[in-house]
Amino acid sequence: MKILVTGGAGFIGSAVIRYIVNNTADSVVNVDKLTYAGNLDSLVAIADSDRYAFEQVDICNCVELERVFRQYQPDAVMHLAAESHVDRSIDGPAAFIETNIVGTYTLLEVTRKYWSELDALRKDAFRFHHISTDEVYGDLEGPEDLFTEQTSYAPSSPYSASKASSDHLVRAWQRTYGLPTLVTNCSNNYGPYHFPEKLIPLMILNALEGKPLPVYGKGNQVRDWLYVDDHARALYTVVTQGKIAETYNVGGHNEMQNIEVVNTICALLDELVGDGKDAGGQVTEVRGEEQDRQSHTSRFKPHASLITYVTDRPGHDLRYAIDASKIQRELGWKPQETFETGIRKTVQWYLDNLEWCRRVQDGSYQRERLGTAE
Repeated sequence: MKILVTGGAGFIGSAVIRYIVNNTADSVVNVDKLTYAGNLDSLVAIADSDRYAFEQVDICNCVELERVFRQYQPDAVMHLAAESHVDRSIDGPAAFIETNIVGTYTLLEVTRKYWSELDALRKDAFRFHHISTDEVYGDLEGPEDLFTEQTSYAPSSPYSASKASSDHLVRAWQRTYGLPTLVTNCSNNYGPYHFPEKLIPLMILNALEGKPLPVYGKGNQVRDWLYVDDHARALYTVVTQGKIAETYNVGGHNEMQNIEVVNTICALLDELVGDGKDAGGQVTEVRGEEQDRQSHTSRFKPHASLITYVTDRPGHDLRYAIDASKIQRELGWKPQETFETGIRKTVQWYLDNLEWCRRVQDGSYQRERLGTAE
């Protein structure tokens, strides 16, 4: 099978592509505009595969999308391209309307035209999988409430409103035109290659540099945390086994308050970041990146002392929680990582990949692809 993945240079998209190339016999076409959040460094491990191709294309560009479909003849589309940062949507909602709504519409129309011209066998097998968020549901009132696939939409931010709009478009194209679509709504993802503006990587990298760890309000906002590799496996399961016109919620079964997440990260950094001494108390010789990491971070223990409470953002939802029983019951998927195992892997990955982080923070990952000097 050949799968066209939009937004494949982003956090979740790159995880999906790595999963497909490393764990299946399928081929992938990565369509990504390469905005600030698109990072080809996240795909270095599979970039040379003969089952991977990259096209720098904006999903709002109808002509270029049509060319990509003609050239690669995909058997399925996994649509992940989106503006996704809530704070950015509050400061500048226009980009979210353009990419998440207009871009999804454009992709749907190009896909519909392509799909309608397929032969009967390929047409029947084709799938359009739209990847969305639990934020379209708004927030939950009761402590035991969960988002189900039947929960009414009540988005709170420009970001979640734009994603809700795209969900409705996808379902309308299925109902009106018969386009074989599936929708998934996921909880908060975390893991390797996450752009540092998001909560978990921001906390890790700020702590390593001794910077304040800004926590909104009291930090009592509750999220269900899903390890990104578990999500990638779920998405592949849905696109290959899911039932047309169905929605599947994907969650990690890990409800945590934001302040609990931050304190867990701090405790792991206290444990994992060395202080330049071995078990016997003797100073050990370290070089290069490891030496830099130790010299910068050992001074900041306990890292929780860096936590700073800041004014809450407008319209901040208090609690999200996913009921992911449908995807487990019908498709046999469930997360393999607990929050404890996933967050440890995540913190360790960032400690082991500070060069990737540096290239994101100083912008060199973008300058190099634009052909400009650092």
